[in-house]
Amino acid sequence: MYAILDIETTGGQFNEEGITEIAIYRFDGHEVTDQFISLVNPEIPIQPFVVKLTGISNAMLRSAPKFHEVAKRIVEITQDAILVAHNAPFDYRILRTEFRRLGYDFQSKTLCTVELAQKLLPEQPSYSLGKLVRSLGIPMADRHRATGDAIATVKLFKLLLDRDSNKEIVREFIRTEVEKGLEPRLLDIVESLPSRTGIYYIHREDGTVTFIGRSRNIRKSVNQHFASDARISKILRSEVFRVTYDDTGSEMIALLKEHEQIRALTPAHNRIPKKRNYQWMLTIQTDEQGFITLGYRRAEKNDPACFLSRHDAHANLVRIAQQYKLCPARCGILEPGAACPDNTPCGACTGAEDAAGYNKRVNEFLLRSVPETDSFIAVGRGRTINERSAVVVENGRYLGYSFFDLNFQINNKNILKNLLIPHQPEGNASAIIRSFLIRNKAIKIIPFE
Repeated sequence: MYAILDIETTGGQFNEEGITEIAIYRFDGHEVTDQFISLVNPEIPIQPFVVKLTGISNAMLRSAPKFHEVAKRIVEITQDAILVAHNAPFDYRILRTEFRRLGYDFQSKTLCTVELAQKLLPEQPSYSLGKLVRSLGIPMADRHRATGDAIATVKLFKLLLDRDSNKEIVREFIRTEVEKGLEPRLLDIVESLPSRTGIYYIHREDGTVTFIGRSRNIRKSVNQHFASDARISKILRSEVFRVTYDDTGSEMIALLKEHEQIRALTPAHNRIPKKRNYQWMLTIQTDEQGFITLGYRRAEKNDPACFLSRHDAHANLVRIAQQYKLCPARCGILEPGAACPDNTPCGACTGAEDAAGYNKRVNEFLLRSVPETDSFIAVGRGRTINERSAVVVENGRYLGYSFFDLNFQINNKNILKNLLIPHQPEGNASAIIRSFLIRNKAIKIIPFE
């Protein structure tokens, strides 16, 4: 027996989502024998992009039953059944999280139709539910609503069962998630962590740090460590006594601090990072027509290197050209003297765009990513909404970082230096910073005089 389901959620931080709609069809392998469909009041706001995607609004859910009011019915209809869903790990995690909030340990075997389709229908260009059922001629209504997606999954699953005549693959892909569920002490650790950017430390009972990591979502990353079947994850699960963290807000600070802490504490399960050898630099010139051109070359002593290799430099210039809609021929990613390919000529090559318009986009990239001086402040996110972070480089040397919430602090050199937290993760930290700036848009550069 199978319980085929689809869940719509509020969106938001990992393990903090709430259910807004659920549809479950009990299926015996031939036909649907029971069904349960309901909106659910999540008691938290829905993310705006989810409202736009699903059409489910906060107003629609005010009079809907709360999860604890439908929980018994969900247990009844899924009793002694294998949960089937398109991307089953997501739906199962959401369901377990909701039941856990009620103090109930919901457990079930699961089967994912994404994995099944990839095995039984290997020729498909896409395995998203909408594109997959369309390519198979399966009718679908109410996309991104629980009922429509669940009915489509029922029809897809029936087709996949027919394809697997010996039922060997279905048995192979049934997941006994009970065995993978986190034990209570690990769940307590995960739930004590924030869904924020920073670095985290995994400790043994004697306080020894055995692993350090960085993440844009600390809770999610630690949860993945504990849930994974990887060898290192099994070791960490057996050794962990507690997890501490440093909330940085800024990914750049997290990167710098992670390197410094791993080298200082030498955790047993981290590789000690070698000094990164940045050997290539970004070049900026202006051609005869007045267009700013980008490129790369091997850096010499004291040059502002920011790429680890020629391949790294080329890959980043390709990304920059795509991101800022720049001419590939003027970004050093085509052969010298080559023009844009005939099938995709850019405005700069066809004459449809003048140098002033083109250079405006180049300067947008440069202002965000390439400091004009060796002394600058890179301003990014802080640990709270009103706070900002500052990474300070003076005369090409990384001084440290600080957090501030008042403009006069960042504009006063003496005050800013008093706020600095000294930090030296590597001898070439300034190169790490330059490399990070080129790869990330959400940073503001201020000259530091």
